[in-house]
Formats: sequence, structure tokens, C-alpha cells
Amino acid sequence: MKAVVQRVTHAQVDIGGSTVGQIGNGLLVLLGVTHEDTADTAQRLAAKIWNLRILRDEKSAADLDAGILVVSQFTLYGDARKGRRPTWTAAAPGPVAEPLYEAFCTSLRDLGATVAEGVFGADMEILLTNDGPTTLILEI
Repeated sequence: MKAVVQRVTHAQVDIGGSTVGQIGNGLLVLLGVTHEDTADTAQRLAAKIWNLRILRDEKSAADLDAGILVVSQFTLYGDARKGRRPTWTAAAPGPVAEPLYEAFCTSLRDLGATVAEGVFGADMEILLTNDGPTTLILEI
């Protein structure tokens, strides 16, 4: 499982001109799922992100009860090392990835996080104000 985690002052997901998820200060998480991932992987990554001290004054989302916006993004497992067209073979297919995406969001909620979400597999517009800028790539 791979996540791009961005510290934000605002982030939202729009689909067809309607906002489906948004947060104020907190974290935007772009989440990719690969074939070997499990519910345990999702739980470990959720705990890592919830306690990651990248908010202002070295605080975590857990410390500040900051919102977390989670957006599925299979393209994190794109491979463009050869040729000009990326391959997506490392990304888990939807029927495998969607339950693990949901398990990740559920794990965050179980930890106490306020979680907003995009819509799995949808064509989304992500609007954000990166704070810092602070962006990390995590892989478990």
C-alpha cells in the first residue's frame, strides 16, 4: 500500500461539480493499493498516518483531531520506466482494491479520525492548499 500524504489547510473532492468530501486543516491522503496488500496492511498504514507528526508544531492528526481526506489513486502504482505509456500492472484491480481502501478508511475512523472520502473509481477533481508545502510518500 502506498500513500502520498500532504499537509493541507483545505482540501476537497468534487465530482461533476458537486463536492463529495472536504476538510479544513489536516491531511490529504492519496491511496494506492497493490496485489499483496491486506486488511492488516491497511490498518498499519492508517495508524502510521494518524500518528505522523507532520502538522504544525510537530503535531499529528491524532494530537489535533485534524481531518483526513482519503482519495483512491491506482496511478500511484504506475510504472513508466520503459516507453512512453505507463503500465498499471502493480495496481490491484478494483474488486481487490476497493475493500482495502474501505478498510483503510475504517481503520482511521476506529482510531478516532474524522475522515472525508472521494468516491472509489470515480473521475474526481481534487482541490487543495498544500501547507508548507509538506508532502510525504509512505509505503507499507
